[in-house]
Amino acid sequence: MVYLLIALKLIVALGILNVWLLRRGKSTAYRGKDAQTLREEFAVYGLPFPVFCLIGILKVGLALALLVSIWIPGAAQPAAIGMGALMLGAFVMHLKVKDPVSKAVPSLVVLAICVAIALL
Repeated sequence: MVYLLIALKLIVALGILNVWLLRRGKSTAYRGKDAQTLREEFAVYGLPFPVFCLIGILKVGLALALLVSIWIPGAAQPAAIGMGALMLGAFVMHLKVKDPVSKAVPSLVVLAICVAIALL
């Protein structure tokens, strides 16, 4: 069970860090509407630039907390709950702009993994 929990933390943390640090300026099939970058995606959702910055800081910080929780287990539950809440928000934003469900799948998958981390 310990190795499963570590794997789940790595999946979420490295996935979020990939999106927010390495691929934020690149197009993906999961961006809201026709957005080409992460910043454009937030504009599509009607969110101002400061919200983009705040969400980025929160997601990167929570991803790092999930990595830290591999060695300090007490950090896992708060980090997973926080990340799960942000993923729920991402799902709602996809619904808001009437994206196809396929674009919202990553947010739902990460939300489910965060629930698992918080409960294990």
